[in-house]
Amino acid sequence: MLSIVLIGLSLSMDAFAISLTIGLAQGRFRLGKALRPGLYFGFFQFLMPLLGCFLGSTVSGLLHRFGPYVSFILLAGIGGKMLWESRHEEAEGCGADPGTAKLLALAVATSIDALAVGVSFAFMEDLALVPACAVIGVVTFLVCVAGVWLGSRVPGIRGAAAEALGGCVLIAIGVKLLLEGIL
Repeated sequence: MLSIVLIGLSLSMDAFAISLTIGLAQGRFRLGKALRPGLYFGFFQFLMPLLGCFLGSTVSGLLHRFGPYVSFILLAGIGGKMLWESRHEEAEGCGADPGTAKLLALAVATSIDALAVGVSFAFMEDLALVPACAVIGVVTFLVCVAGVWLGSRVPGIRGAAAEALGGCVLIAIGVKLLLEGIL
């Protein structure tokens, strides 16, 4: 069980970084606003290992080949859009409440590595798959809610500055995933 919690923590770090920037942009902590990204990221971190396990070795080659590129394109695209918006839109409230489409894209992009973990789960005979995936999802949910809370506690970074920082973080995560996948 400890190993599954540690896997959940390691898989949730990208989602934590994004949640932190959401908290920075939102300013005052609102539980409802923190639960939303937590639910999106937690659900996809639960779902992707399940899918990966069911897909098993069938698509593992494709996943390893194209997963880093898909993650990079999604994260860099959203990050670039956030940077552009930070310079061209009203700063107040900018990025504080990402829309459904943005959260969905971020959740998918940050959980592609969980899909790969799920492929490895297919070869573990004694693993209780659904409970293990549930632990990963719950850990991610808690980490993301904590990230929004921590981000909201940082003074002085709000609005357009938080949006620009968030865009840079997304691009950096995308580059990191791309480099990890091709090196």
